[in-house]
Amino acid sequence: MIRKLIKKIKKLFVKNNESLLISKEIEWAHYYHDSIRGIDFIEKLNLNVGRWAGNYTFFYLLNRILKEYKPNSIIEFGLGESSKFISKYIENELKETQHLIIEQSLEWKKIFLERFNLSENSKVDICEVTQNNIKGFNVNSYSNIEKYCNQKFDLYIVDGPFGSIKYSRYDIVKMVKNFDVRDEFIIIMDDYDRKGEKETTVDLLELFKEKKIPVHISVYEGKKSVAIISTNKYKYTSSM
Repeated sequence: MIRKLIKKIKKLFVKNNESLLISKEIEWAHYYHDSIRGIDFIEKLNLNVGRWAGNYTFFYLLNRILKEYKPNSIIEFGLGESSKFISKYIENELKETQHLIIEQSLEWKKIFLERFNLSENSKVDICEVTQNNIKGFNVNSYSNIEKYCNQKFDLYIVDGPFGSIKYSRYDIVKMVKNFDVRDEFIIIMDDYDRKGEKETTVDLLELFKEKKIPVHISVYEGKKSVAIISTNKYKYTSSM
């Protein structure tokens, strides 16, 4: 009897938590639509929010960052809805910004480009998924990602490759190993509600601590969570 009662309480707790997250997501949807009001090229954009794509939390934050900080260079892990969003900003307001998209599927690239024309400054590079051993666990990784590790960007968007149970999307750790205290950047870690992405974020923060790079981290919760890590130049990303 007691076990059944405990089981029911646990189910009720999970259901209440899901309802709370949905309520937060609805709130973020309102914030998002308010934030793009008057931005004609975004209001007219055919954008699919949620499910595999970023949620309203993510797109609200991305919009604020593009609008207020105007990054000159962007690397994005994963081709999708956010690629369309960034591309439209580049065509209309960030005309000098360079946008590199790392994508795992050539087939998806072909399908995507048949439906949407990216900006001339947006480049898609195919890096197929391979398996890397991270601390004894097999983790999805982009092949040949090392060729970009010596480049530095203002904005890093981590939404690919397909997530792993442990140390998910660990390529971002490789990307930041050459950073030093002079570098200024923003990292958006999507799907932060998942264990694997949290583990990767912990290792990022440890690496920055070792390098004595002061950073700020903020977590924004909706149906999915988004973490933002930023240096002092962009510290107000913690109060968006």
